[in-house]
Amino acid sequence: MTKRHFVSYSNPSSEIAEQFRTIRTNIQFSSIDIQHKTLIITSPSSNEGKTTSAINLAISISQQGERVLLIDANLRKPKLHISFNLKESYGLTDVLMGRLPLEEAVFQTQIGKLEVLTSGIIPPNPTEIIGSKAMSYFLKDIKEEYDTVIFDCPPVLETTDTKLLAGQCDGVIMVLKSGKTDREKAVEANRLLHLVRAKVLGVILNEKE
Repeated sequence: MTKRHFVSYSNPSSEIAEQFRTIRTNIQFSSIDIQHKTLIITSPSSNEGKTTSAINLAISISQQGERVLLIDANLRKPKLHISFNLKESYGLTDVLMGRLPLEEAVFQTQIGKLEVLTSGIIPPNPTEIIGSKAMSYFLKDIKEEYDTVIFDCPPVLETTDTKLLAGQCDGVIMVLKSGKTDREKAVEANRLLHLVRAKVLGVILNEKE
């Protein structure tokens, strides 16, 4: 567990924490008529800071008193279990395959009303699982259980998983890294998301290291 991953919790008065509160507010006011309950955090390519962004946004929303579920939907290279020190845990794949009910698979954090669902066992067929009917039913169920659900998803340009899920969720936030993200890749990722009728709510621009 690193301080950087949890800066919105460990240092709520910091400039970074304030930025995530601003992002939270922008999401809430991005549409008057639609409540964005299921959000996807993704990036064009790897190592652009999307997991850190997903964690801090989830913390920021939970600090408002909302019940938030943060899900690791990266079934190829999951990272949330490392950030929360949950190396041996059940997760999303176990719930979707009917091995365990959601309430037994989630991890209750000590941060507000934030709960975490790790990826679970890495499957040989992640695309089929993400695009399954079980996932569609799961999305309907969690909308009733939680105020906000945040999916930490794989990079858009590296798998089809994120595009499959994006078309079913209320909004997508793209994470770009200053000085690293290729402009053409960012444009292509945005184009692919719009092809599946995903609603791209905005962009989080990470600073240089």
